[in-house]
Amino acid sequence: MKLRTRELGDLISVGPAIMRDFDKLGIRSVPQLATQEPMQMYRKLERLTELPQDPCVLDVFCAAIAQAKNPLLPVEQSQWWWWSRKRKAEAEQRKRKARKGQRRDAESAEIR
Repeated sequence: MKLRTRELGDLISVGPAIMRDFDKLGIRSVPQLATQEPMQMYRKLERLTELPQDPCVLDVFCAAIAQAKNPLLPVEQSQWWWWSRKRKAEAEQRKRKARKGQRRDAESAEIR
């Protein structure tokens, strides 16, 4: 019995708008998508369209690439919103780290 090849449109979170974005980016297959890097795709789409893209587009790219790489990815991680929460949590962590570094620099300046 032959297994059906997954198509881009079979991926969770990939709808007509993202399919058009994939087309603009020259992405034609799941194996091709598996070799991509989401942020590079996001920036290239901004250059091609000459428009800023919603950060949720990046989240969909993350979800789609993760599924392309791992057909057994848990359903929750196949959803764009899982990646949105992850992106926001990482941004908050970077902000906290930067603030902590600024406080440390200020304390060092006070000691001198």
